[in-house]
Amino acid sequence: MEGHTLKNRLRELRQEMGITQEGLAEALGVTRQTIIAIEKGKYDPSLRLAFKIARFFGKKIEEIFGPED
Repeated sequence: MEGHTLKNRLRELRQEMGITQEGLAEALGVTRQTIIAIEKGKYDPSLRLAFKIARFFGKKIEEIFGPED
């Protein structure tokens, strides 16, 4: 998958929860810029961060992130 970004539902899940990018970033211990980049598909999170995100939303990683079709 090198050179390919993951599609993700981060923005959708964040908005459903009513949390800001800043609030999510703070909860996960990352910068708002990191959240923006992940949401735009410009950055794939580390495995550790992907697990943190999944835990935060109460989802499995594969429910949030997956390969582009």
